[in-house]
Amino acid sequence: MDTRVHSPAAALGDSGIPITLQLNGFSHTARVEPWVTLLDLLREEAHLTGTKKGCDHGQCGACTVLLDGKRVNSCLQLAVSVDGSAVQTIEGLAESGEGGGLDPLQQAFMDHDAFQCGYCTPGQICSARGLIAEGKARTREEVRELMSGNLCRCGAYTNITDAVMSVLQREGLAK
Repeated sequence: MDTRVHSPAAALGDSGIPITLQLNGFSHTARVEPWVTLLDLLREEAHLTGTKKGCDHGQCGACTVLLDGKRVNSCLQLAVSVDGSAVQTIEGLAESGEGGGLDPLQQAFMDHDAFQCGYCTPGQICSARGLIAEGKARTREEVRELMSGNLCRCGAYTNITDAVMSVLQREGLAK
């Protein structure tokens, strides 16, 4: 009988491959087994549990983080493949606002009640931050289309779009 533990936490150990990330602006080193995802590294090794595990198949967007400034599903990224990269999670965004406070998107989500259960919210906010950086969304329709990879089972899409549009308008990027 195989008695090995196959949990992500057990996959992180002294025998893995050494990697270094710029994680929310700080250097983070770890040893990871080749099959460990960035999501599991963030949650199990770095204890950054703001990034959520949803479908674990890249279909819901709950695990969205910014990798070198671009939004990615962290459940689809092997940790060893992002060695040397900069990763920003919802925790990192929380300290990136004016004066070290909330990111304007986090405040906008609160102002527009853009969350209900809140499980998808970290991924939605990271995706919206990446979307704004991409500079492709200027209208409500474009925001909805470019955020379509992030699912909200509570159906707060109208409020999420309102929050993103308010930041685009504040930053002079909306049509």
